[in-house]
Amino acid sequence: MIRARRRIPGGFAAALFFSILAADDVQAATDPAQLERGAYVFIAADCQACHTDVKNKGAPMAGGRALATPFGTFYSPNITPDPETGIGGWSDEDFVRALREGVSPDGDYYFPVLPYPSYTRMTDQDIRDLKAYLFSLPPVTQANKEHEVDFPFGWRFTLGPWQWMNFTAGEFVPDPAKSQVWNRGAYLVQAPGHCGECHTPRGWLGGIDEDYALSGTPDGPDGEKVPNITPDKETGIGGWEKADIVRVLRTGMLPDGDFAGSAMAEVVDTSTSKLTDADRDAIAEYLLSLPPIENPDAKATKPGSAFD
Repeated sequence: MIRARRRIPGGFAAALFFSILAADDVQAATDPAQLERGAYVFIAADCQACHTDVKNKGAPMAGGRALATPFGTFYSPNITPDPETGIGGWSDEDFVRALREGVSPDGDYYFPVLPYPSYTRMTDQDIRDLKAYLFSLPPVTQANKEHEVDFPFGWRFTLGPWQWMNFTAGEFVPDPAKSQVWNRGAYLVQAPGHCGECHTPRGWLGGIDEDYALSGTPDGPDGEKVPNITPDKETGIGGWEKADIVRVLRTGMLPDGDFAGSAMAEVVDTSTSKLTDADRDAIAEYLLSLPPIENPDAKATKPGSAFD
């Protein structure tokens, strides 16, 4: 049987034609250098690890990954450029505000499982480059999952007071007394790398305890221990050489010959192993310059010993 061809109404065909042209114009107008920079920020910020539900074979960046915390289970959102279920309708200003202030385009506060307390320190350029890269990815239509948060922590209106007590917005300010390498390492650790979000203990309301920054915690994401990465000789990485830190970031191999596991193994796989040698070196230089903080509840591996 021969089927008759369905005619496309002229007006619709013209609209489709011009929409394709418009899409081509947008694509052509995208700066390849910006996409390259954005792809690197994407790696440094390790967006893939949180926003892809690898365990359930989810689509890249479509969200749905569960993160268990002492306050309940949170599910990462869809950050593909899908206009209905993702961030396809966001402007540059929306994206900057989300990462800089922890506020959605609708004016709602984000739960701090989005590490905006760290991302706020990112430069505007890095944030805009990251958005450009995300918008170059394939859109995926997938609705976000509702968080399963314990009472009363699921009330978003409480997040305004939480921010007032625990959050200060503002871009990273380089220390003029330090070297360019040190400042680069500080920026990567404090801003896109958001290392303190996992490696710093939190108070009973979930705010980071800055007095114990990067000293580890026995109750990290998914209930796992996160080690002390300050240069304390007994409980931190004070016995490590700079090359030890660089090796962990590049390969995951610890100074005792074992390999980082759990969440850190994923961080190495999707983020730090893909950084430049110069950036890994900068991170190591910065970490070894920090004040040592003793934390026997979150001991790091000692060179030549079994993982503690």
